[in-house]
Amino acid sequence: MKVWYGLVFNLILAALVISGAVFFKTRAEERGVSLLVARDSRSGKKYGSWTLPEGGEFSIEFIHSVNQTPVRDTFKIEKKRIWPVAARFSSFGAGMQTALEEEQAFSREGDFLVITGFTQSYRELNYIVGTVSDHILWIRDEPVSLRDLCGKNAHVRFRVEGGFAGKGGAL
Repeated sequence: MKVWYGLVFNLILAALVISGAVFFKTRAEERGVSLLVARDSRSGKKYGSWTLPEGGEFSIEFIHSVNQTPVRDTFKIEKKRIWPVAARFSSFGAGMQTALEEEQAFSREGDFLVITGFTQSYRELNYIVGTVSDHILWIRDEPVSLRDLCGKNAHVRFRVEGGFAGKGGAL
């Protein structure tokens, strides 16, 4: 009989935990807080996650493998999608955008060229972490080395996986 009570107690406890998680997720979504998650694109292993408000921005910075100059891609989170905001780079060359789409514009920031006006959103972003140069995730002006977090040559997928109740931070 004790086993039966223990089983019932554990089932009730599990139901309360699950319903609480659903409640907190729903409340976070109402407040416009999203969870950006980095996972191994092959195995699904979670490398890290960060909370961002609706419209919150993050960037990925790296040294371009062909022309060996810095590139910084900035994105924002809206409606559980990833929207490009700006691509910032220092020189044209192989693998760099040279023609603008209809809504896009070029500008200069010191020695850098900046493309803005992107209109397409993404469910996920995929990067391969550099073996020679690191990829840096910039989130709330804090750098996160993807080489340290994921390892060299890691295939990393960034995706908005839902909301989280709490202040922004790594989980």
